[in-house]
Amino acid sequence: MITVIIGEAALETVPREIANHPSVTRLAERKGKKPEETLLDISFHYAAMKGLRDWERRGRPDITFLTLLDLLERPLNKEGQLQVYVHTINNFVIWVDPEINMPRNYTRFVGLMEQLFSTGRVPPKGKPLMVLKKGNIRDVINGVEHSKVVFLTERGRKVKLETYFSKLVRQEKPILVIGGFQRGEFTDLSLADEQISVYKKPLDAWIVGSMVSHELERALGII
Repeated sequence: MITVIIGEAALETVPREIANHPSVTRLAERKGKKPEETLLDISFHYAAMKGLRDWERRGRPDITFLTLLDLLERPLNKEGQLQVYVHTINNFVIWVDPEINMPRNYTRFVGLMEQLFSTGRVPPKGKPLMVLKKGNIRDVINGVEHSKVVFLTERGRKVKLETYFSKLVRQEKPILVIGGFQRGEFTDLSLADEQISVYKKPLDAWIVGSMVSHELERALGII
């Protein structure tokens, strides 16, 4: 079993300090929701966000959307070898059922996340497919049985993908942490047993996820 954490994901609802900004209220009105019930999205809220702390690392729910979509549709997940968690920039943790049918449409995904932040789980009744709780990356790592924690970062040791992941799968339950933000670096790398880089330049999270999953699938003989 491989655990992947999308870490410090730029996924959050609109913070109170910008809830009354016109760019925020207009979008909320169109959705028929209160501003604080909508996702922060730099595509719509750029003017309002520029006053927020670390604004350049926030408001990119599309990163989580694309990364989840790729990971959950991989053969690695379909063969029951993957568990995914999302850790958000404001320290919420989302457990994702490997069998969830993730929306292919971004607008539907946004609606799903807004419901999740509102109710703490989706669907609100019955078997949960996503559960939201307060917590940080340490909480996820400590709550999952594991043998090694690997952070994927451009500052890490450059590795040859095929060689590295063919050895990693010999670990019983490794954890891989992929950054879910658009700029910068992880704020805390102290939990990493190892830091690796898969390419000499920065890559989008969903590209990293796809590259890593592909190599794991090869190493495990899934493909």
